Amino acid sequence: MSEVVSYDREGAIGIITVNYPPVNALGHAVRTGLLEALKQGQTDNDAKMLLVVCEGRTFVAGADIREFGKPMQEPGLVTVINTFESSDKPVVAAIHGTALGGGLELALGCHYRIALDSARVGLPEVKLGLLPGAGGTQRLPRLTGAKKALEMITTGEFVKADDALEAGIIDAVAQGDNSRTIGLEYAAKLIAEDKPVRRVRDITDKISADQGTEVFEAFRNNLTAKARGLFSPFKCVDAVEAAFSLPFDEGMKRERELFIECMESPQRGGLVHAFFAEREVSKVPGLPKDTPVRDVKSVGVIGAGTMGGGIAMNFANAGIPVTIVELKQEALDKGLSVIRKNYESSAKKGRITTAQVEERMALIKTSLSYDDFKSVDLVIEAVFENMDIKKQIFGQLDKVCKPGAILASNTSTLDIDEIASATSRPEDVVGMHFFSPANVMKLLENVRGTKTSDEVKATVMALAKKIGKVGVMVGNCYGFVGNRMLHRRGAEATALVNEGASPQQVDKVLTDLGFPMGQFAMSDLAGIDVGYSIRKERRKSGEDIPANWMDTLAEEGRLGQKTMAGVYQYEEGNRKPVVDPKVDELIAGFRKEQGIEPRAITDQEILERCMYVMVNEGAKILEEGIADRSLDIDIVWIYGYGFPAYHGGPMFWADQVGVKTIYETVKRFHDTVGGDQWKPSELLAKLASENKKFGDL
Repeated sequence: MSEVVSYDREGAIGIITVNYPPVNALGHAVRTGLLEALKQGQTDNDAKMLLVVCEGRTFVAGADIREFGKPMQEPGLVTVINTFESSDKPVVAAIHGTALGGGLELALGCHYRIALDSARVGLPEVKLGLLPGAGGTQRLPRLTGAKKALEMITTGEFVKADDALEAGIIDAVAQGDNSRTIGLEYAAKLIAEDKPVRRVRDITDKISADQGTEVFEAFRNNLTAKARGLFSPFKCVDAVEAAFSLPFDEGMKRERELFIECMESPQRGGLVHAFFAEREVSKVPGLPKDTPVRDVKSVGVIGAGTMGGGIAMNFANAGIPVTIVELKQEALDKGLSVIRKNYESSAKKGRITTAQVEERMALIKTSLSYDDFKSVDLVIEAVFENMDIKKQIFGQLDKVCKPGAILASNTSTLDIDEIASATSRPEDVVGMHFFSPANVMKLLENVRGTKTSDEVKATVMALAKKIGKVGVMVGNCYGFVGNRMLHRRGAEATALVNEGASPQQVDKVLTDLGFPMGQFAMSDLAGIDVGYSIRKERRKSGEDIPANWMDTLAEEGRLGQKTMAGVYQYEEGNRKPVVDPKVDELIAGFRKEQGIEPRAITDQEILERCMYVMVNEGAKILEEGIADRSLDIDIVWIYGYGFPAYHGGPMFWADQVGVKTIYETVKRFHDTVGGDQWKPSELLAKLASENKKFGDL
């Protein structure tokens, strides 16, 4: 027998047990072992029914990532599942933890399914640019009907056990924590009821009900907006539709054809890179795995505005009490009102219960005094970008907070070391840069200062995971990783408009690449005043940043979506940007004042200047050690700035375009456009000369 799959029997029930830590992935040894155990169960004359269970914390949670990119060794998963489905003895799957991807497909190949009430199931292959390739697109709709199957397969989202029962994916849900016990009880019940083999492939009532309907065309139309630019979700629809238009075996062949198309799509490479990079960023180079982590049982937040309120929600969501401090009661009341409104909106959408709204609100306290931070384990400052104010705040925190409390700043650009200099404990000071809206955006850019202790670094990285964020550890410099690159792109985008492009042309080039919004629409969302404040701070520190037409917008009170006018104008209740002739006039006036004769600018030039300037800056960030790896930069941009995951992040994208191509173009812009932003990075030059990629570092 296989070392990772075993067979034994209790009474009339033959038990096939998978034990392949940590997640019982369907590697070659597991697939082989499953067939061996099934054969033993088939030949065991005393076994009337077979039960598939898994040891450890989960049922089979998908493919073995150690086999990604390698040729599939026989037996393949399709063969394994078809063999289970063809068993002449009924087979029950007892699910705990998660049954994902191939794990759920295996369960669908069994004849009956029971799950612990804490279990979840799903087919998340679309998140890797793929579709379920072992019958998931053919079997699932036979149980759920077209609509639910399409929703699950095109989003890759997980479904809770109770919802899976209602959808018909599983047959029973049981309370408890032992899948073997509940599986044995359920199998015994099926034997007592003389339940026969029931193959999903033969279930046709849901197929008949949805045949000839417009469900597939409607779903494709919906995906056009939701999955703009993506390849695999549309192939998923094609595959599910095959279940309704073809016999089962032909549908399986069609699923395989479409799976291969997805495998060959360049998007798969980007999504797989993003998948592995997200897991890798939690491992900080040079930070020992056994570094102690401080226990954060309570948190203080300074500022009840959009950022402060969103930050507080993250901790309340995780069951951690939060105290918010503001200067005025009016600001606290307004902030709490917005938090409640956000929670109630989530409850209306069914994401949380009304009871959870009250539980989370009860965890958020307010105060007008820093004295109420005396016992908290972590304080996060979230006031606007002004160094003098931040240093004043940290000086006060140093006096009030207990020894060992972590003092964090949500600054998006300012020097963490200078902020820390206002305290007597720089080892406890760190940057925790949340992204707006802080209760939604997944990225947490943790910024290490020169003296930040390893213990504090380890704590904020662990805390990111606890509150559902993707934490990335970066070094201290102006703008860190994300905003340093963004501001280069923003300056170049503005320069392109100065020279003759329109804001909407620049934005369209970026959205055509896959960004959810362009540079100027994003400025309107964030607030024109935010960038204006940053530029004023930089000018105050001696940087040569000339005035531009974006400054004029801020000075005229056109602050973006919050004032219904910025680079674009907006209608009440609608976030769609509308071109404003007044801005065109303002830009034309600025060009005239500066003596600029506008010229026609191609989309290709916009793409190169906006994107290659980011890549060049990213290379400098790597040179300086601000980011340890190119994948850190990729994850910052995917989860903080909406970089299309199917392109894998800016540095992965650069590798696909070609580092040498980018280097030569950067050199050309250095000669023609000029400016420090176009001075080629030494790392970029080195990689180009050696014909290497950022991924080779």
